[in-house]
Amino acid sequence: MTPGILGIDHVQIAVPKAQEAQCLAFYREVLGLTEIEKPEHLRARGGAWFQVGHVQMHVGIDPEPSPKSKRHVCFLVADLAAAKQAVQARGVAIEDEGKAEGLIRFFVRDPAGNRIEIGQRP
Repeated sequence: MTPGILGIDHVQIAVPKAQEAQCLAFYREVLGLTEIEKPEHLRARGGAWFQVGHVQMHVGIDPEPSPKSKRHVCFLVADLAAAKQAVQARGVAIEDEGKAEGLIRFFVRDPAGNRIEIGQRP
């Protein structure tokens, strides 16, 4: 018997408390994600929630930084060249780019080192 998973409701990433403001600015201003209100009983924990299509991305706060890793979230865009130009205009370095599984993509890191993939399906 399988658990009958239907989809993904949300993804959570973690950023260290010391970089909370920088990281939230990255998601709000550089990536332009739509912020949604967190439930009142969770607001004191810090962080923020964003709506991305039908899925939410939650930015949680950890007391300490996490090591760099390959784990990541992938945001789909309609125009990869425009997305690349927009993040580079904000001083964000492109870490890697290429094509995999039919997805043309590039990777960036948020101020806490979380890996972010931005891709387009041709």
